[in-house]
Amino acid sequence: MNVMIDLCIVPLGVGVSLSAYIAACERVLAEAGLKTALHAYGTNIEGEWEAVFAAVKRCHEVVHEMGAPRITTTIKLGTRTDRVQTMEDKVRSVQEKL
Repeated sequence: MNVMIDLCIVPLGVGVSLSAYIAACERVLAEAGLKTALHAYGTNIEGEWEAVFAAVKRCHEVVHEMGAPRITTTIKLGTRTDRVQTMEDKVRSVQEKL
């Protein structure tokens, strides 16, 4: 089953600059071959359920390996069975109505 998620991983106990941790997670997602769109407060990801959530788990492992003692993660997700829809399709649908 395909899934589209909005992922926000926040390492705790590592100071105020988080970009190195986010970059490490972005590398994990790229290595997994997932389609992503980085935005100011997270990353949109689409792909097969198992691959997406395996990559999320790997992000946690990598961020912990970098020294983060705690991580809080927020995930919003959606699935569809009636048709195939991409991240670009969703954005285009709204933009066409503006």
